[in-house]
Amino acid sequence: MKKIAFFLGVWLQSLWLCAQTVLPLASPSATLKADIRVESRAVGMILYDEGDKVVEAKTLQLELDKEMLVGNWQIAAQTTTSVDQTWQPVYGERSLVRDCYNELNLQLRDDVNQKQIQLLVRLYDEGMAFRYVFDKLDFWNRTLLGEHTQFLFDHDCDTWVTDRAQDAYTKTRLSDLNITADRPQVIQVATNRFVAIGEAALVDYARMKLGKSKAGLGVQSVLSGKVNLHLAGYRSPWRYVMVANHPGQLVQNNDLVLNLNEPNQISNTAWIKPGRVLREVTLTTAGGIACVDFAAANGIEYVEFDAGWYGPENDEASDATTVTVDPARSKGPLDLQHVIDYANRRGVGIILYVNMKALAQQLDELLPLYQKWGVKGLKYGFVDVGDQYSTAWLHQAVRKAAKYELMVDIHDEYRPTGYSRTYPNLITQEGIRGDEESPALTQSIYTLYNRMICGAGDNTNCYFAERVSTKMGGLAAQLAKRVAIYSPWQFVFWYDRPEKAPSRAGGAGSTESVIKTDALTAFYCSIPTVWDDTRFCEGDMDSYAVVARRSGSDWYVSVLNAGDKRRVTVPVAEWLPQAVRYKAMWYHQPGNKKDEVRAKALPCDGKSPITLEVAANTGCLLHLTPIK
Repeated sequence: MKKIAFFLGVWLQSLWLCAQTVLPLASPSATLKADIRVESRAVGMILYDEGDKVVEAKTLQLELDKEMLVGNWQIAAQTTTSVDQTWQPVYGERSLVRDCYNELNLQLRDDVNQKQIQLLVRLYDEGMAFRYVFDKLDFWNRTLLGEHTQFLFDHDCDTWVTDRAQDAYTKTRLSDLNITADRPQVIQVATNRFVAIGEAALVDYARMKLGKSKAGLGVQSVLSGKVNLHLAGYRSPWRYVMVANHPGQLVQNNDLVLNLNEPNQISNTAWIKPGRVLREVTLTTAGGIACVDFAAANGIEYVEFDAGWYGPENDEASDATTVTVDPARSKGPLDLQHVIDYANRRGVGIILYVNMKALAQQLDELLPLYQKWGVKGLKYGFVDVGDQYSTAWLHQAVRKAAKYELMVDIHDEYRPTGYSRTYPNLITQEGIRGDEESPALTQSIYTLYNRMICGAGDNTNCYFAERVSTKMGGLAAQLAKRVAIYSPWQFVFWYDRPEKAPSRAGGAGSTESVIKTDALTAFYCSIPTVWDDTRFCEGDMDSYAVVARRSGSDWYVSVLNAGDKRRVTVPVAEWLPQAVRYKAMWYHQPGNKKDEVRAKALPCDGKSPITLEVAANTGCLLHLTPIK
């Protein structure tokens, strides 16, 4: 009887302990709630939206160099904190950001492996985020071989995926997922419920991608290489699950990614200036002067000299401290210092492209030299991404550039995780299927709803190039994309050249068309690149999007429509101050004329919605300006 009583007591005690390990956490408005369940071999988190289960995350599935970190997890301590604060970004999609969340800090002890880990869980009204903090003594110089965090759903769902940052998106089902997807990954859980899974504050860790879960319907994290925990500062990036009733709200709420990063570390940011960029590819003095003159006349802040100005970019022998034009791209001549000095006198900044091969060898020599030349920023090209070393090196290269007051645009496969908050000289990045890939309008809408959740995207905008009308929705769609797809540095004529520039660069990189100087071009050039407010109005994941952005007192309403002719209603009364009268100009495509844009004044009383008739497979732009 004593043995039976003893085992019964142990069983009852274990039940009592299990009951105590379900820890509730709510978002500030209690819209989202989570149950954090500390189990013997893992910690699970079930996320609820307005009472409905959305996703279950299973954490602490960690594989170390000598063991699988699964043991008997116990709570050593726990604290809960609440934060509600605002901060002003140097630039962004809004001029003021609110950071409001409740956080649970769990100190966990593994009695089997004798290790301690902190699990930080934050709940915002916009989503859930969590990260691991490893005890330095227990994990001294250990290597993490894998992380198998799982995000599980109760039923099969539609999802939109791409396996490379610059590839096309494909719509599929969770059950049919056959690639390792780049993040963020959007999943439609219900008719009016979408989630986005991604990572934030990836600075010195291996990148996370998302593969098909082995434990049920869902996805699980896949690291792009090993992680030395000492080099990573004994903490992981944040993993997040955003929740919204519309895909546009996921993008509108993308400040969550910035909030998961450290505050700005640059004390004097006066030299960090967003703006429009004109690409110079002739690599000649005459071409540079022509671009500077055009930029100065049209309010374009920067001219960028593209690959080849210091020699063949893929040749490790090319010396980026010299101006040695690649003969395969241009016959020259190029007096780069003369162009830089001329541009600075005209109020135009010069940006230089430098390939990773030169950066890896010469970075510490190049940065002070370029500052001495009077260069304003760099475009890092064909950078290595994914593994821990490449990630750490690249962010260190951004920090080093800040020391010399140089802004940075990272091209190719790099996708942001919010580091522009910490070092705002990282002004933009590619990691996007931009216009140089000639995407159909459907792909641009997928880009808007998926890729733009994680931050600015250098979309390499085209305007007059022939491909715009034949493949990409026409001129009116390009106007709309200037507003919809956010980038503080925005290339506005990727394949176009000023009339006075040489017609060819001698081969590679030649521009396709001449920029027409008229009132519509002037308006296209005048559209801002950063904003004071952003609203996603309506849309559909596969066919159209309506985005409204404010700069000062002006509102720009962008419509991208990949489907049939559509009527869109713009609720201007929600934004416009009632005491101010506004003028409304509508820039649209007449009929099926892809190579034409017309401007039309529309009635606007500030109270009644404005209705737009949008042609099939194109876009339009509504510009609202106060009448003084």
